[in-house]
Order: sequence, then structure tokens, then C-alpha cells
Amino acid sequence: MPVIQRRAQDTRSALLHAARQVFADVGYSDASVAEVVSRAGSSVGSMYHHFGGKADLYTALYDGFQTRQDARADGAVREAMTEGEWDPVRLMAAGSRAFLQGAWAERDLARLFLTGDGPPGFDQVLRDGFTGWAQRSGASLRTVEGRPLNHAHLLVIGSVIAAGAREVTNQPDSLAAAAFTEDVVGMLDRLCRPGADRERDLAEQSS
Repeated sequence: MPVIQRRAQDTRSALLHAARQVFADVGYSDASVAEVVSRAGSSVGSMYHHFGGKADLYTALYDGFQTRQDARADGAVREAMTEGEWDPVRLMAAGSRAFLQGAWAERDLARLFLTGDGPPGFDQVLRDGFTGWAQRSGASLRTVEGRPLNHAHLLVIGSVIAAGAREVTNQPDSLAAAAFTEDVVGMLDRLCRPGADRERDLAEQSS
């Protein structure tokens, strides 16, 4: 790699790392470009060369986080399939579990993106991201009656994952985060198998 290109990448990485620290410390609204540049050991001009401003830094951090989250979820699904799992609900559960585990692993960023303190329009970007994940993961899902899950159902699933990711970042330790993650995954399973829940309820009432 040419020296100039490597330096540009190093500068960009330093700015993103500094922005992550500043946003995590004070939130998006109270963060200043001057503080980001100072922590990065860069200059305002260099920052604006790589990013259009504070909002672009925030969006770049989110894009990187979401790419890693998608990779975690997709990797978990592939691993489950390699091990012989083909049940679509369990595959979605594997991906959702990995997504929530990633939110805990990078809880500084997850908190940042899920608290509502972001640039104008980011709330919609976030909603679209979670709904898109539910749609991709739930594309092959069927209820026990054989009906496809409709858009409203997938919207609810996306909302559960979003709320779960936000709440998992508030757990006191990794054990609590893991337990909470399994609670959310269990809820998703019930959402995706409504008929199975009814059958189980009837069985419990008749016993």
C-alpha cells in the first residue's frame, strides 16, 4: 500500500477511534469536533477532508458497528446450519443471539446508537436497520399453521430485537447479559411460533 494511502487510512481510523470515545463520554449532542480532533492528534481540516462533520463521524461509526453485527449474526446462522440445524426459527434465534451478544461486547456503541441521541433522521435509519434484519432473517419463517409472517409480525420482531439490544447494554455483568439474551431469544421463539404457544397452553390447561 502506498505511504500516502496508508497515512490517510491511519488518520481516518484515529478520527473514528477518537469520535467513539468522545461520543461514548458525552453523547452525540454534546460532542464537539474540536475534542474529537484533539484526541485523534489531527486537525480540523484533516477531519473535514475525511468526514463531512460530526454527523458523518457518527454515521461511519454506526455503519461499522452494523457491519460487524451483521457478520456476527450471519456467522452464527452459518455455524448452526453447518451443525445440521435447518429449523428457520432456531436459525433466526442463533442470529439474534449473536446480535445481542455483539451489543453487549460493544455496549459503548450500542448504547450510543440506541439512546436516541443522534443526528436528525437517525431514528429512522435505526428502525429500518432492525426491521431489515428481521425481514432478512424471517424471510423463510412460517408459523406452525404454515402461513408466512406478515410485515406487522416482522416489525414486532425487529422492535423486540432493538429493545433487547438496548436493554442488554444495561446489564451489570456478562452473566446477567447472557441470561437476559436468552430471555429475549425465548420471546422471539414464542413470537415466531404462535400456534405452538396455543397448543402448549391448551395442553397445560387440560393436564
